[in-house]
Amino acid sequence: MIRTDAAVAEIRRRHKLTNLLHSALLLGGMALLLALCGWVVAGGDGVFWAFAAGALSLLFSPRVSPRLVLGMFGARRLFYPEAPRLHEVTEAIARRAGLPVMPDLYYIPSPVLNAFTVGSREQPAIAVADGLLRALTLRELAGVLAHEVSHIRNNDLWVMGLADTMAGLTRFMALFGLVLLLLNLPLLLMEREPFPWLLVLLLTLAPAAGAMLQLALSRTREFDADLDAAHLTGDPGGVASALDRIERLQGRFWERVLFAGHRGHGGGPSLLRTHPDTRERVRRLLELRTPPPVLPRLEDLPIHVPFAQVHRRPRYRVSGYWY
Repeated sequence: MIRTDAAVAEIRRRHKLTNLLHSALLLGGMALLLALCGWVVAGGDGVFWAFAAGALSLLFSPRVSPRLVLGMFGARRLFYPEAPRLHEVTEAIARRAGLPVMPDLYYIPSPVLNAFTVGSREQPAIAVADGLLRALTLRELAGVLAHEVSHIRNNDLWVMGLADTMAGLTRFMALFGLVLLLLNLPLLLMEREPFPWLLVLLLTLAPAAGAMLQLALSRTREFDADLDAAHLTGDPGGVASALDRIERLQGRFWERVLFAGHRGHGGGPSLLRTHPDTRERVRRLLELRTPPPVLPRLEDLPIHVPFAQVHRRPRYRVSGYWY
């Protein structure tokens, strides 16, 4: 069904408002949980120092160079002559998104169906794995690239960094509180004070609750990036087709084990996923079916990959699985 521009704009506005509200509530919930742990540990001073530590962590945290992260994946720069159509599509999407600079494209020699973003709005980079380039058509790749550009435009890396900081501080405050309770246990027993089981329960469950809120925030940001990708390309069907194809092809056991949760995969409970369920993402996208795409018509054919096909698997290192 083809909807009018006004109807499509209203659906998009409603989804954006819902996603924004979800993100605000989840971040607020994480802040409240952190404040509660700080209050349990040291009252009002604990709340102050918890938020002060979070602010200082965000302000002075080291800026990791995108090249350092990409180097861990064995990524190399993908230049225009090697993939001209991919560069043209990325440039058109970045221009429509209003990014100050076009993201650099990187190639990862891996059969995994994956793409990710590193850097910031001023220094963005998008990495695309060999497996994804060979599996998707140019139209579907445009949807994936638009999704990653949306993460850049929406400052999702900063938002998720903020969430990670709050989750980390919550874990630290909870552990610190439990250690203090353990050290004061002899005093409580000697004075026959009632044991604070409620506080122990709160401090024990707080890190898990913070992690759940962080995962829920990640899923909300993914929904928002899907919505913006459909708007940037004017082709929600292309974004939905990419998600559906990745879902069908990314079914090998080793991928499920090593990358559980990625792209909505893994088969575990939805609360433990970093990405939403693919069927729900596709359903929401198809609600946005629009008139002709914003970008010039893209081929439903695979693109030319200027490298030999790779079959390299990730190797385990102390910091995790890297290529």
